[in-house]
Amino acid sequence: MDFYNILKVIFLGIVEGITEWLPISSTGHLILVDQFIKLDASSDFKEMFNVVIQLGAILAVVVLYFNKLNPFARNKSGIEKRETWSLWFKVVVACIPAGVLGILFDDFLEEHFHKFVPVAMMLILYGVLFIIVENRNKTMKPTTTTLNQLTYKTAFIIGLFQVLSLIPGTSRSGATIIGAMIIGCSRYVAAEFTFFLGIPVMFGASGVKTLKFLLKGNSFGSPEIILLSIGTIVAFVVSILAIKFLMGYIKKHDFKVFGWYRIILGTIILIYWLTTL
Repeated sequence: MDFYNILKVIFLGIVEGITEWLPISSTGHLILVDQFIKLDASSDFKEMFNVVIQLGAILAVVVLYFNKLNPFARNKSGIEKRETWSLWFKVVVACIPAGVLGILFDDFLEEHFHKFVPVAMMLILYGVLFIIVENRNKTMKPTTTTLNQLTYKTAFIIGLFQVLSLIPGTSRSGATIIGAMIIGCSRYVAAEFTFFLGIPVMFGASGVKTLKFLLKGNSFGSPEIILLSIGTIVAFVVSILAIKFLMGYIKKHDFKVFGWYRIILGTIILIYWLTTL
């Protein structure tokens, strides 16, 4: 096992853990990082790796919000258990659009959009949108301030926004947070629902990518299993810290800083791409 390859995987896990939950695009960052820190592995493995290590990030949500997400918790009343089930049903409803379109167009998106320019353009576009939405919301009060107030219609609309994140550079959390805020959700509700929405989405995406990896005739040897395990564990630990940071941050601040970060990063990427032509 190449020691430098392990270091690269640790770095990729850190990038995933931070960028999965901050609205700055984890897939976009992993694609960009791969241009400079080449993981010594096949292109099929790297494509699958970038998705599967997101399971570590998802497990962080499960651990942090286990009681809120657990409809069987003994300390919950009958009403609270019904509310928890309702939350899960809303998550399922919101997952339908991206789930269907993701399966249908996965290969097309992989071929045409996992590149420098589309990633850069999406980073800039949604960075601008974050700033516009936050400026608009200064004069508006959110109509949905708790998860229990979230309707099935609202959940489905948020799911439609999640479809936009199938294009790398958009950010799944970024698209759903912007969508939720546009239709009246508070920052806190938008962020929390986005976290929960990621659980079935990422499990499904990881399953699809793993299946495609195996159907192409690939297999998991000890090196691949070790690299995946390390990347997933690192993503899990870093995600715990990133989620706690974000939920604390948005209690006192808006999302504009992430918008500006996206614009600056996207601009730098475009300039770099132009210099390599």
